[in-house]
Amino acid sequence: MELNKIKYKIKIVKGDITKIEADAIVNDANSSLLGGSGVDGTIHKAGGIEILNECIKIRNKQGGCKTGEAVITTAGKLKAKYVIHTVGPIWEGGLYREAELLGNSYKNSLKLALEHNVTSIAFPSISTGVYGFPKMEATEIALTEVVKFLDNNNTITDVYFVCFDDETYKIFIQILKK
Repeated sequence: MELNKIKYKIKIVKGDITKIEADAIVNDANSSLLGGSGVDGTIHKAGGIEILNECIKIRNKQGGCKTGEAVITTAGKLKAKYVIHTVGPIWEGGLYREAELLGNSYKNSLKLALEHNVTSIAFPSISTGVYGFPKMEATEIALTEVVKFLDNNNTITDVYFVCFDDETYKIFIQILKK
């Protein structure tokens, strides 16, 4: 009899991350933590003032969030319990450790999730919007880092990658099939 070696499920969905029912959703934040455009603005708007108030407290305490790092707040009015805010790198041609920093964004988000007993988590495609990270490379990094982390931890059982557009969704499906 063979036991199922996979302890987790990875799901690729197209839609709005604020509508996902998961313990935590990850925000592709900027270093100020005060909201912005894209996923960041959508999460702050849907989650309400509670998220912003906690982000202000974090910012006042530690001066924001550095690239590749992550912080956690309440999810306010969202279905999730928590929002994990991570700052992905701005793409500058790959010459400034962007791949490493993006990997750190995923790893540090997962570490925070683990510390808060999260069993389900939803990620956007970090840094691929206005930060310009090439989607194919970013997707490979995302899936590699998440699988590596989950293979060594058995608390998180469900991971969602929530894609805003068709192109990103198709890339995630393509890479996941490899």
